[in-house]
Amino acid sequence: MPPGLIRLGRIGRPHGVRGEVTVVPETDDRSRFAPGSRLVSTAGTEFVVADSHPYRDRGLVVAFVGVADRNTAETLRGTVLWGDAADRRSLEPGEFWADQLTGLVAVAPDGSALGTVSGIDFGVGQDRLIVVTPEGSTVLVPFVSALVGDPLEGKIEIRDPGGLF
Repeated sequence: MPPGLIRLGRIGRPHGVRGEVTVVPETDDRSRFAPGSRLVSTAGTEFVVADSHPYRDRGLVVAFVGVADRNTAETLRGTVLWGDAADRRSLEPGEFWADQLTGLVAVAPDGSALGTVSGIDFGVGQDRLIVVTPEGSTVLVPFVSALVGDPLEGKIEIRDPGGLF
């Protein structure tokens, strides 16, 4: 990840013949794709949003300044888009950014290590923490307050009801 930036989405296929592309957003803040927004690729290329609008269930159609045809849009397919982390919205109590959780040590209530949080599986009805155990297996833990505590000092407590680990 580029320093000081957060992942906002990935460019999909071209949409139409005027250079628009589909984007799969990886943020709940759609204003990050508003006209005038500045995004950067992993390679460091800067993109300025000219226009955007919702597309199907969860995607967007985005036009970038300087991308005027389908052939140019096709070259952008798969590009990961990043934005300034300082521009994130304020969090409500009990909310956390995925990058704040990734890398935390998952511990049981008695303090014993269960593994390391390697990411978040964003689901439609429920998100899950992805925890890699010391043995290398992956455990998906429902991200609900009954099972997962707040992060504290590089650790996050997981209360296994039995059968997860």
